[in-house]
Amino acid sequence: MSMPFYVAPEQQMKDKADYARKGIARGRSAVVLQYEGGILMVADNMSRTLHKISELYDRIGFAAVGRYPEFENLRLMGVRFADVRGYQFDRRDVSGRQLANIYAQTLGTVFSESLKPWEVEIVVAEVGDTAAEDEIYRITFDGSIVDEQGFVAVGGSSEHVSTQLKDRFAADAPLSAALNAATHALAHENGEERELEAANLEVAILERSRQHRKFRRIHGSRLASLIEEGQRGTTGGASVSGDSGTGAGTGTGDEADE
Repeated sequence: MSMPFYVAPEQQMKDKADYARKGIARGRSAVVLQYEGGILMVADNMSRTLHKISELYDRIGFAAVGRYPEFENLRLMGVRFADVRGYQFDRRDVSGRQLANIYAQTLGTVFSESLKPWEVEIVVAEVGDTAAEDEIYRITFDGSIVDEQGFVAVGGSSEHVSTQLKDRFAADAPLSAALNAATHALAHENGEERELEAANLEVAILERSRQHRKFRRIHGSRLASLIEEGQRGTTGGASVSGDSGTGAGTGTGDEADE
């Protein structure tokens, strides 16, 4: 008669954490940072249709790395919560802190109770009426939540990215300079510089001065001109090549999200 297999709870948690970290590390990083006009969100994303960055509500954005089906579930959950709360009460009653707490509770429950943790790391950002009121929350796979100041990087190589970002970050930088700082950091994700393709950059902002819905994506000719402007404004800027891969009719490439 065989003895039942026993694994100490501490070992179980460690194994789950290692599993989640390895899964997240397979993907590329994303960064969220303040700039003079609000909050900028940038992800290195090979896909044109599977977004890592999205709108959650009027002034709240979402950025994620890891397994797409898992963080897409979280995004949809957040959108539904925000819609219902905004409808029942008032649109101003929906906050980034509420959404971050819900995500933290959900991920914490999955991590402790499920055999397989979710391989995701997410950021909830809310743009305020002033820079001092901006809020950026990072939520990890185990439900930990951190109130970040100024900027945050998420992903398998987030420490390298954060180090690079710290050197160039300025909360009052113009958008082109903030984008340059973000792309420079992402280009050094693995400790050595690589060339980023402009077509693989997913970029969005929460724009403080915009009425009602603050979220808008930046792509096409608008993204290309911002990258060019940022590279002109600094020496040794990020190496971003190629056109912005917009296909037909670029326009300004700065319309609101779907």
